[in-house]
Amino acid sequence: MHHLTRAGARRIAVRAQRLTADRPTDVHDTVRDLGLLILNPTAAIAPSADLVLWSRIGSAYDPRELEDALDQQSILEYRGTLRVADDLALYRAEMAAFPGTGDRVKDWQRSNRQWVADNEGCRQDILEILRADGPLPISALPDTCVRPWKSTGWNNNRNVQMLLGIMVQMGDVAPAGGTGRDRLWDLAERVYPQDPPVPLEEAFRIRDERRLVALGIARTRGPEQPVEPVDVGEVGEPAVIEGVRGAWRVDPAQLDAPFEGRAALLSPFDLLLHDRRRMTDIFEFEYILEMFKPVAARRWGYFALPVLVGDQLVGKVDATADVKAGVLRVHAVHEDQPWSADARAAVDAEIEDLAQWLELDLVRPSGGGSAGRSR
Repeated sequence: MHHLTRAGARRIAVRAQRLTADRPTDVHDTVRDLGLLILNPTAAIAPSADLVLWSRIGSAYDPRELEDALDQQSILEYRGTLRVADDLALYRAEMAAFPGTGDRVKDWQRSNRQWVADNEGCRQDILEILRADGPLPISALPDTCVRPWKSTGWNNNRNVQMLLGIMVQMGDVAPAGGTGRDRLWDLAERVYPQDPPVPLEEAFRIRDERRLVALGIARTRGPEQPVEPVDVGEVGEPAVIEGVRGAWRVDPAQLDAPFEGRAALLSPFDLLLHDRRRMTDIFEFEYILEMFKPVAARRWGYFALPVLVGDQLVGKVDATADVKAGVLRVHAVHEDQPWSADARAAVDAEIEDLAQWLELDLVRPSGGGSAGRSR
């Protein structure tokens, strides 16, 4: 049993996520080390996947490298995440067993499987068209569903979109280049590497191991998450964190490793923050993405970037990329507690690097000091 302080646990998490002074340089290797990139359509500053890679590599990162990797299929999209292609072998057995086995199958998964069965004709139509002419955009795929998708939200009647999502889980189809509206679809067998699938239980164990390596430290058990769990089962070694409840597992390779921190601006969808409970317990950091809140109810901004300095999350940067005007507008820099002069200088340097990377002029608010600061 390893006994860790909060600071020790934070350093393990930061180091595992490649946010120390020893910056990575290669896009493919960085995605592999991080485990995955979360896709999100919001691009108030830049697409989240690009922001995550910039926060690691710096302004030397060229988004075209990620685009090329997607086109060459060395990095693949899987259920709203980007992963190195080799990792898909860890999901093929689960696809073949859709909707799952034993007590892993939830009622909503059975319901989804029945919906696909009711629309088997549309599924076969899509497969036939992709087999003949794929890859194709979603606009080229027919909606021949006889039972519409029912939802109280924005997915209501988006039959083909919802069917494709379930067909990904079944191993039928896969995104084959591009993202968002430009995404192309093809048969999974033409996209995924032809490595033999890893048997189901072994795949679950390896996925837990990979997740722990990417996170550094995680709970043995955690709340259920769609797509990517935040817990790691019994892999790694047991740990307790001073002042924090719960059973933890730690990657032994991270123990007693040297740590040299730096400043970083993080995407709201960064994996360092993805487990909000871990973020609160270990980093003692308060953060909510406020893009869905009314303007008057926002404390930090529409798409505020959490600020990392060393092993601590210390504030938020509220900024917007106005590409048409050619500027990065910094509305405010929120200091959770007063920063040292060195911390302010390091964060300001990251803001300037962000503007340089975006190829935008930096505009700071008038009358707000070096970056329009608030506490």
